[in-house]
Amino acid sequence: MTLQPRCEDIYQDRDQFAKLVREVAAPDVGRMGIEILSFTIKDVYDKVDYLSSLGKTQTAAVRRDADIGVAEAERDAGIREAECKKEMLDVKFMADTKIADSRRAFELQKAAFTEEVNIKTAEAQLAYELQSAREQQKIRQEEIEIEVVQRKKQIDVEEKEIIRKEKELIATVKRPAEAEAYRIQQIAEGEKVRRVLLAQAEAEKIRKIGEAEAFVIEAIGMAEAERMKLKAEALQSYGEAAQLALVLDALPEIAAKVAAPLSRVDEIVVLSGESGNVTSEVNRLLAEIPASVRAITGVDLTKIPLIQKATGAQA
Repeated sequence: MTLQPRCEDIYQDRDQFAKLVREVAAPDVGRMGIEILSFTIKDVYDKVDYLSSLGKTQTAAVRRDADIGVAEAERDAGIREAECKKEMLDVKFMADTKIADSRRAFELQKAAFTEEVNIKTAEAQLAYELQSAREQQKIRQEEIEIEVVQRKKQIDVEEKEIIRKEKELIATVKRPAEAEAYRIQQIAEGEKVRRVLLAQAEAEKIRKIGEAEAFVIEAIGMAEAERMKLKAEALQSYGEAAQLALVLDALPEIAAKVAAPLSRVDEIVVLSGESGNVTSEVNRLLAEIPASVRAITGVDLTKIPLIQKATGAQA
């Protein structure tokens, strides 16, 4: 029986060697009536310990490979650990970035909500103040008209009383000369009364002009409130609203120019006794405001839709 494998192959792969022995020996022993059912190699050795030296070499190589594998595994583990730390830091950075973005978005949204609430509150307050001012203006206008009517009635009564006394005096005085002299005296007293009434009317007119000036100041205050509203709206839109904000910024200067002539007046005499004179005087002062605005800012209030709407509502 001749086998071809080398000693190293026999030592390292005993199963293959046993298979070769069984394949080679089976026909020979079969001719002798023997059948090989199982064949196992218990040990392989030689007299010069060559095979045992191979085992030691293999063991040393295995140990060397094992040490190298451990070192490589530790190296790979360190690399993987560093990669994991890097991934963890990347994830943490992304999470922190998302948190910061979310917080910033929340603050922006909160600021937007706060701004919207403030704008709505300012609009509601302004609407209330405007409505209250309109009602007060109507009430004051009615009071002025009532006072004018009462004053007219009082003057009519006084004039009728003077006429009645004159007629009574003419009817009761016997001597025409005395009656004529007395009549002249009464006429003089009537003229005196008339002058007193005119002076009272003049004082009343001055008071009405003062109230008109107060109305102008109140109108300027309302315009200032409108300016605040328009400035709030300018955060969301520009153009026409920006022009209106410029106009409203100039209103203090306009009011100063309107009131400047009155500061140099010692006495104001209004000759008209009509009830609508005070209102017409106030309207005249207000009508001069657009021209003053156009002279100072170059903006024509009559071309701004919001002012047109406001003036149309008051008209």
